[in-house]
Amino acid sequence: MTDDPTSPGPGSHAAPQRFGLRLTEALGRHGPVCVGLDPHRELMQDWGLPDTAAGVAEFCSVVLDAAAGRCAAVKPQSAFFERHGAAGVAVLEDVLRGCRDRGLLTVLDVKRGDIGSTMAGYAQAYLDDDAPLAADAVTLSPYLGYGALRPALDLARSTGRGVFVLVRTSNPEGGQVQSAGRPSVAQQLLQEVGADNAGQAPCGDVGVVVGATLDPAAEGLDLAGSLAPVLAPGVGAQGADEHDVVRAFGGAAGRVLVPVSRGVLREGPEGVASALERWTRRLAGALGDG
Repeated sequence: MTDDPTSPGPGSHAAPQRFGLRLTEALGRHGPVCVGLDPHRELMQDWGLPDTAAGVAEFCSVVLDAAAGRCAAVKPQSAFFERHGAAGVAVLEDVLRGCRDRGLLTVLDVKRGDIGSTMAGYAQAYLDDDAPLAADAVTLSPYLGYGALRPALDLARSTGRGVFVLVRTSNPEGGQVQSAGRPSVAQQLLQEVGADNAGQAPCGDVGVVVGATLDPAAEGLDLAGSLAPVLAPGVGAQGADEHDVVRAFGGAAGRVLVPVSRGVLREGPEGVASALERWTRRLAGALGDG
C-alpha cells in the first residue's frame, strides 16, 4: 500500500479521488470539526512540555491520537513548526504522515501566494505526490491575483488534492482589503472559485476561507452557488459559536469545515478527546438542525 491514500496502487492507472469527495465523506462520518495544531510557546508551557521540536512532536502525537476517529481533519499551522528550523519541519513531515496513517485529512495552513515559478515551487512542496510535506489541502493567499495561483490549482486537481483560498477572513483588519470595491474583492474571488468548481457537485476541490464571525450573505457572498468547501475559522476564542456557523453557512452545511484550536488544546493532554467530542456534538447538531 502506498503512503499516500490519494495515490493509485501499484500497477494502477486510476485517477485519484477528488479532494471534494473525500472531504464530503469525512464530514459525513465525523462531523465538521477540524482540530487546529497550533503548538505556540504559551501552549507548550501550559502542557508542561519543552518549547522545542521534541516537545512539539510529543504534543502532536497526543492530539493526533485523540483526533483519530473523532474529527474530519487536522489543520497544522506551519509557522509553529517552522520556528524550530529544520527539526521543526521534520516534525511537520511526521505529523502529515501520522495523519495519513490515522485516516485523518490534512489542511496545511501555509497561506502561500506568489507568481510564476515561485508559485509552482510552493505547489510542488505541498501538493505533489512525492513531496515530503504533501497535504490533502493547503491554504493559499490570492492577493497577487487569483490567476497567479494557477500552478497550485492545476497541480492540486491532477493529484486529487484541494486548496482553500483566503476570501473573507475572520481578522478585523481583513475587511479593509477584502471588502473593498464594487463588486468587492471577496465577491470577485468567490466568482473565480465558483468557475473552477463548475460541474463538481456536491463539493468542489477549490475551497474558501470565510470567517464564522462574519455574515457572508450580507456581504453578497454566494457560498452555496460556488460549490466550494468552506474553512470557517473564528469559532471559540475569536467569539463565534455553533449558532454563528449555522447563520453564516447553513446553506452549505455539508461542505463546512470548522477549525477549533484553543477551545480544544487548552484542555490539556487529558482533555483533548472529550473536548473534540463536545465540539462535534455542538457543531454537528446545530448544522443538522439548520
